[in-house]
Amino acid sequence: MQKRRLGSSGMEVSALGLGCMGMSFGYGPAKDEQEMVSLIRAAIELGVTFFDTAEVYGPFTNEELLGKAFSPFRKQVVIATKFGWHIENGKQAGLNSRPEHIKAVADASLKRLNTDVVDLFYQHRVDPNVPIEEVAGAVKELIQAGKVRHFGLSEAGVQTIRRAHAVQPVTALQSEYSLWWREPEAEIIPALEELGVGFVPFSPLGKGYLTGKIDESTPFDPNDFRNTVPRFTPEARKANRALVDLLGSIAERKGATPAQIALAWLLAQKPWIVPIPGTTKRHRLEENVAAASVPLTEGDLRDIESAASRIKVQGHRYSESAQRMIDR
Repeated sequence: MQKRRLGSSGMEVSALGLGCMGMSFGYGPAKDEQEMVSLIRAAIELGVTFFDTAEVYGPFTNEELLGKAFSPFRKQVVIATKFGWHIENGKQAGLNSRPEHIKAVADASLKRLNTDVVDLFYQHRVDPNVPIEEVAGAVKELIQAGKVRHFGLSEAGVQTIRRAHAVQPVTALQSEYSLWWREPEAEIIPALEELGVGFVPFSPLGKGYLTGKIDESTPFDPNDFRNTVPRFTPEARKANRALVDLLGSIAERKGATPAQIALAWLLAQKPWIVPIPGTTKRHRLEENVAAASVPLTEGDLRDIESAASRIKVQGHRYSESAQRMIDR
């Protein structure tokens, strides 16, 4: 697979990464550990070098899974994990990005990941109770200590990114971006380009919706977080079908799948954008990886833009409580 550099940091990763959250957390019961180890190793064989996890996925079990999967392959992969939550009795219990907590999380993540350095350490959500300069300073100290290589932010607003970057250069921002969530185009992407910060879109397939495999009658597991997302009500799913139909029509023309067109579109936006689609299925992994080889012409991109501009996506992308944790 082709490689990309995340901004001006020099950090080189595969053009597509693998989001590992759903293997342990978020979309229902955790998957079989050995099957997920095999899937992660299959991704490495297919050329994926960039893997995304977080202490809160599980909590903790997703990092442990990656630690087992990577034991023979550590030098071949780039591991991104995240800090920033207070975890109590196995559940998220608010935000915590105090410097001493960040350092404790780093040490615990290193053990679970079975490594001596985290390649990319993101603040998972901006903590309004801790100045971002203190957060950046704590990560800077971890970098100086050799425990972390690069600093990242997730779902951070432009001013937060600028303030953090002034203390410790930010290598990457991870936030949602796809054909059905294009808000980053207004302010975030121009600021990242100016600062030389890479962009790692999560949910590049709209939490599965843009694959075309979900309609208004598709059932979700009771523990699937999409049950709480307004964009996934049956009414919204039905209304948003127009976007999937658009992807399907382009896909038919290109001999590809809707998911591949959605990923290829993201890759075509900027050379420093690296999407991290997640999956727990080998055939979906292969489909996603193949998207990096789907060429979209200027004409294709114009057609997608023209059609997408006439489609208004229905429903908020987060529940009200989750939305309150998004930095503006």
